[in-house]
Amino acid sequence: MKVIPAIDLMDGKVVRLVKGDPKNKTIYSDNPVEIAKKWESAGADSIHVVDLDATLGSGSNLQIIKKIAQEVSIPIHAAGGFRDEKAISEVLSFADKVVIGTFAFKNRALLPEILEKLGKEKIIISVDQLNGKIVINGWRQSTGIELIAGIEDLLKIGLNEFLLTSVERDGTLWGPDIESLTKACKIKNAMIIASGGISDLKDTVAVKKCGVSGVILGKALYEGKISIEEVKAIA
Repeated sequence: MKVIPAIDLMDGKVVRLVKGDPKNKTIYSDNPVEIAKKWESAGADSIHVVDLDATLGSGSNLQIIKKIAQEVSIPIHAAGGFRDEKAISEVLSFADKVVIGTFAFKNRALLPEILEKLGKEKIIISVDQLNGKIVINGWRQSTGIELIAGIEDLLKIGLNEFLLTSVERDGTLWGPDIESLTKACKIKNAMIIASGGISDLKDTVAVKKCGVSGVILGKALYEGKISIEEVKAIA
């Protein structure tokens, strides 16, 4: 199980939101590069960098993501607001992988061509779910697509890596959505990265038992309730 700390960016600062609500925000640092280096030194397998401003359509932190990619040697997974082919290609010029959600579900017919050009190993599909349905546009719009059906559909075109965030758990420290993770991990050939609700080491043990390929550490990491070293020891 890969251990993947999250760096969520808003106005150039490292923040965490509760359930994706920009009004419910905690700022942890104004130096994202320093934080990235800290997590790299602690033994992170990769770093999940999210541009919340781009996700919400209020700005861009792309240059900061680029700077992080230049300053650390572990893989960078860039997420947030990559909603056309040009933006996806641009971020892949310096990030190792791109996480797409809204674009994937709004432009399903274009995905095979993009995979052919960029390589499926470069793409992680964000399957953010609320009440069992996949949501897009910064979690503000439901696709009406059931979580499991959405994953199974995209597997058919060769995608196999999915970031599963349960919106109701994200930033809450309420514990992971084991039910959804268990169902998703049972899908043949699907690699599932767990995100949302991790509060302590027991939670990471629980998601590992589901069969996830990786776990995102967010608020619990920034609040000192868990460490990368601890999770690496059980991963």
